[in-house]
Amino acid sequence: MNGNMSPSMALAAGSPAPRRWRPWRSTPGEPAYARPLLLLIAAVAAVLFTWDLDRSDYHIFYATAVRSMTQSPLAFLFGSFDPGNSITLDKLPGFLWPQAISAFVFGFHPWALVLPQAIEGVLCVFVLYKVVRRWAGDVPALLAAAIFTLTPVTVGLGRSIVEDSLFTLLLLLAAEAVQRSVEQARLQILLPAAAYVGLAFQTKMLEAWAVLPALGLTYLVAAPISLRRRTAHVALAGLVTVGVSASWILIAALIPTSQRPYIDGTTNNSALSMVVGYNFLNRFGSLGVDASTTGSVIADQQRVDPAPGRTADATTGSSTSHMGDSVAKMVSPGIASQTGWLYPLALLSIGLSLLTLIRRRASRTDRHLAHLLLWGVWLATYFLVFSVGSVTGHTYYMGVVAVPLAALIGTGFMICWKAYKAGGRRAWVLPAALAVNAAWCALLALCYPRFLPWLAPMTLGLCVIGVVLMCVPRPGRTAPRGAAMAIGMATGMASVLVGPAAWSVSALDARYSETGGMGRVGPTSHQGRPQGLTPRQRSLLAYVTAHRAGAKYLFAVERWNDASPYILYAAASILPMGGYTGQVPFPTLSQFSGLVASGQVRYVLLRVGRGVADRPGSTTAQVTSWVRARCTLVPEPAYGGPLFPSRRVGAVGGGHSAAGPKWVLHRCGPGA
Repeated sequence: MNGNMSPSMALAAGSPAPRRWRPWRSTPGEPAYARPLLLLIAAVAAVLFTWDLDRSDYHIFYATAVRSMTQSPLAFLFGSFDPGNSITLDKLPGFLWPQAISAFVFGFHPWALVLPQAIEGVLCVFVLYKVVRRWAGDVPALLAAAIFTLTPVTVGLGRSIVEDSLFTLLLLLAAEAVQRSVEQARLQILLPAAAYVGLAFQTKMLEAWAVLPALGLTYLVAAPISLRRRTAHVALAGLVTVGVSASWILIAALIPTSQRPYIDGTTNNSALSMVVGYNFLNRFGSLGVDASTTGSVIADQQRVDPAPGRTADATTGSSTSHMGDSVAKMVSPGIASQTGWLYPLALLSIGLSLLTLIRRRASRTDRHLAHLLLWGVWLATYFLVFSVGSVTGHTYYMGVVAVPLAALIGTGFMICWKAYKAGGRRAWVLPAALAVNAAWCALLALCYPRFLPWLAPMTLGLCVIGVVLMCVPRPGRTAPRGAAMAIGMATGMASVLVGPAAWSVSALDARYSETGGMGRVGPTSHQGRPQGLTPRQRSLLAYVTAHRAGAKYLFAVERWNDASPYILYAAASILPMGGYTGQVPFPTLSQFSGLVASGQVRYVLLRVGRGVADRPGSTTAQVTSWVRARCTLVPEPAYGGPLFPSRRVGAVGGGHSAAGPKWVLHRCGPGA
């Protein structure tokens, strides 16, 4: 009978009415303001990440690979650089899978390649809020979400095509799972956290494992079970992490080399060499590490012809940072202006959290201790790794540092605020901390005097006003009350947030942010990108297509960036030689001559003239010498005349000289 009751009868009988899902309303246990503020922060993030999305540009190296990955399942699986599946990227392909899927769904457009990073960035805001809230509370969680959103590197990553947005999201999901597993002491929840780290490995390789000390130590210390069981759980989780991490490497190892692309960055066609040697050991050349024995292209052989947006050693070469591989590099203006505006507050937060835990003799399972372990070890590990390892001038690596900084600052500020409201000597900590951090922010702003010249004076002015108001009455004598306290605190916070916020908001100005670039906002040099094929490049493509005669590749080139325009804008099957560095021994002379003999390659496009970098002794140099000696030079009028490098938007001069470098076409094989 009850099963036939109408909704009105159910209400009359006292049954609760079903709740309507209202995402803008806080859940039980949250303050009423929490959910609306979180949605507002996420909306700000979405605007900053997607502004001018339709004006996105291609990152030529990664976008070329994505175009190739959309051409076949094999190219998608291995991250092939070219549609012919001759060679892979110099990284694991996982970070480009979302972009390739987006290109499948929306078509191959620049904005379609940036959209996944914007979505991942917004999701990071929500997950960070959830993780911080569980152990620190609502206000610290909201502060952490806001600080993370207003950190310039976060905005840059949401507008880029690099892998760190997805990488950061996966590590945050791992942290959230570890939190739940600590509270419930359940292996079933810990293992998904391990799997998330393994998936993060597919985006940034061994950099993902740097989070393991933070996750593992948090569980080992704080889980409410015996040490023996905690240790066993962490060991099993470690096995899962290794298994998921090694999955792509294992697939590449099991598939015969003749049936998959050559692994870039290696001399032995090994995925393990690419991950461990080329993308890890080469990073620590300043420590005397030699990766040559691993089958990796070694650090001093890095390419000399950088792509737009990538320095000559952007992948594994020696650091382009003048600060060297040290902690000084992390506080240098180039990196700190993207990530480290609130370094002083983060250090203070760690110190105050430790003192608080010591004073109240926190137990092993105290959630505030677990919170400090998670974020403190996370920050210390990545800070140390990036200090001694070569990350070059690229700031997008710092996205994973912005996460613990935001979490720790949100917590530390609440500790300072409570001490300030209580009065006494400890009340001086908050105004003093804001003053020190404001001075640091002003110093960073002064490093770029032509960019937002008003920023340093405004930072110091707001700080002075805020500190004065907070010290009336003197916090050391009386517990502060009234409007002066609230206005002073708000003004003091504004003084330390105006710097990163101004840099982040500059992303709305096309002069200071390159949508689809390398994750940097603020004053930065734009190198420009090719805008489609030139008329003569289209004429060349038409010529070789008409005379292809069944060849697998339309033509071969001696550099990957010579192939990129044709792959990017025409999905043409071009054979790039030498890999990203130009030093990869693929194809060998015997392999190349075999391709010519079998008719898979009929044409070769080579550079000549001033500005061409010689690589004596390299495999590619041997092949090009063979081509010049054995193949026939095709007359330039046959394919439309002399072929010069493309003009680049934003490049100084934007043109070329007739005496500069150009390309010439050779025909190989029968009849050459």
